[in-house]
Amino acid sequence: MAKKRRKHNTINVQPLRTNDDIEDMKVILRHMTMGPRNQLLFLVGINTGLRCSDIVELKVETVKQDNPLIREKKTGKWRQISLVALRPYIMSYLEQAELADSDWLFPSRVGDDHITRNGVYRFLNVAADQLGRHDIGTHTMRKTYGYWFYKKYGDVRSLMIDFGHASQEITLHYIGITQDEVLQKKQQLLIGL
Repeated sequence: MAKKRRKHNTINVQPLRTNDDIEDMKVILRHMTMGPRNQLLFLVGINTGLRCSDIVELKVETVKQDNPLIREKKTGKWRQISLVALRPYIMSYLEQAELADSDWLFPSRVGDDHITRNGVYRFLNVAADQLGRHDIGTHTMRKTYGYWFYKKYGDVRSLMIDFGHASQEITLHYIGITQDEVLQKKQQLLIGL
């Protein structure tokens, strides 16, 4: 049985670092109540790097655009995201959910509002428990985006700008690039050998 997290303990939230971790999360989310909503929310999070507070406030009309501008709730700054790769998932979800352009993309199960950040935390927490993990929270989605962006492109400067961080060190720490990973790269670096 998975260990329960205490409400006031802080956890060291980590990105999902392997394809298997991501696929396991998707399967669990898909089989929950509101599974299609939860899975798409997760996919939007790991593919855009938006904060959870910005994801939950997305409207259907916004995600029908390929590269919408989103005003970040925390910073008030505008950020452009790309939804091109998510288009098939978004369209499939919209067909099933029968949502109007003016509807919330991720509606709450009760009332006319969107799911809350706490609601997202709760379903991610349930999934984390099923995976036997204690390092997953709402920032896992944003950190996963950053981790995979960095792994693919090695471009911490672009990621720093995208996240609005003050330094590359902050960005590397945030996405969980650990000293072990740096050492592993050093060990693989063969110059003149």
